Amino acid sequence: MASLRRQPVRIRLAIFSGALTAVILIAFAIVVGRLVSDRIEADFRDDLQGTAVGLAVALRNGSGPSGVSRDDLKQIAMANHAEIRIVDQNSNVRFQTPNASDLGPPDTTGIRQAGASVRVSSQLIGVNDLAGPLYVQYAQSRASVEATTSRLWLFLGGGVLVGTLLAVAAGMTVANRAMQPIAALTGTARRIAGTRDPSMRIPQPKSDDEVAELARTLDEMLRELDAARTEAETTVKRQREFVADASHELRTPLTSILANLELLESALAEAGEDEQAAARSALRSSKRMSRLVGDLLILARADAGRRDEPVECDLSVIAGEALDEVRPVAEDHRLSAEIEPGAEIQGNPDELHRLLLNLLENAVRHTPAGTRVEMRLSRHNGSALIEVSDDGPGLQEGMERQVFERFVRGAGPADRQSANGDGTGLGLSIVRAVAVAHGGEVRAGRSGSGGASFTVSLPLAGD
Repeated sequence: MASLRRQPVRIRLAIFSGALTAVILIAFAIVVGRLVSDRIEADFRDDLQGTAVGLAVALRNGSGPSGVSRDDLKQIAMANHAEIRIVDQNSNVRFQTPNASDLGPPDTTGIRQAGASVRVSSQLIGVNDLAGPLYVQYAQSRASVEATTSRLWLFLGGGVLVGTLLAVAAGMTVANRAMQPIAALTGTARRIAGTRDPSMRIPQPKSDDEVAELARTLDEMLRELDAARTEAETTVKRQREFVADASHELRTPLTSILANLELLESALAEAGEDEQAAARSALRSSKRMSRLVGDLLILARADAGRRDEPVECDLSVIAGEALDEVRPVAEDHRLSAEIEPGAEIQGNPDELHRLLLNLLENAVRHTPAGTRVEMRLSRHNGSALIEVSDDGPGLQEGMERQVFERFVRGAGPADRQSANGDGTGLGLSIVRAVAVAHGGEVRAGRSGSGGASFTVSLPLAGD
């Protein structure tokens, strides 16, 4: 029963239709079979009784047993596959057909059984002065009746089987036709789930029934979801544009603040230690804020789909500049590089510089002192491959994808003991955003020495 519930509705409808039809046909077949069987049995007994009475009358109207031709009795027996005997009250046989068997003593009260399937009717012919009453016994086998009855039940059983199969087929056809609107709704819903596009419309059935009402309800729901999505997308787009514009506008005052703080630091060269410490602290905070605003600007521009006109730039030159920039802050690490020249790509040089710089700074910041950090730049199958790897503790299990999410930081000891604790958790997010904006991708994994490895693939110019 549980397995039946798991079947499709059309299968269950067809099975129910076939089962109900089978029950009706079986009941009908039992009633008809019983009535016809009883009718065949009654006809057999009436024919047996009537033939016996006819023979008795014919023999009674003659001059005795010799008044009816023995050949006539034989022909009658042969034609009807019957047995005929003429006996007295003591069962002494006066005449019998060649195939006649012992039919027992004469009994005129009704039809009597003789043997397994033989039925016999005895009728009084008359009284012989010498021998007393004479009887004619007419017997027939029920084999023909049983054969006819068997054929009847076989025919009825075949009719039940065929009727059930036809009912199942008809039920399947009707169920399929009835389920076509549901199948159309299911197909549309599946396409909407695959495309996540609530602007698609639900097909409306021609008939005005429960399925049509369901289709109208789903269509109304999709319209509302489409409207809600459009409203949400508009809101998010405005927020992204606001963040991008705000980040851009913040760069100008921050640049001015940095310039003034640098001048102030120079002016306080001969001032007291407290004044110089305050100026250096303000300068560090301003630099950190400036970098954070720059990071947010890159991410906001990527979210809003804004891109500057790409120019052709040499990635190998940008990689060398990024390596030179990170060397002063990585004195306690062993930096090495293998840079293949001539990696020309179309893109934004500033963003590509930030991508490479973030990868190198990430390796320096999240590994302990003495760690080897290596950068490789090569060309392969029309792409520029950048790999930054280290021999540090490596990424935590399951962090290969999460490290590219925003504001995600590691939890290892090297992360907690970073140089100045100024990580924002946006570095690798910017790496991914820049790589995707340039038609490439970035992957994280383990290096050959067990540390972390980040590989960026960017399409070369002209490929």
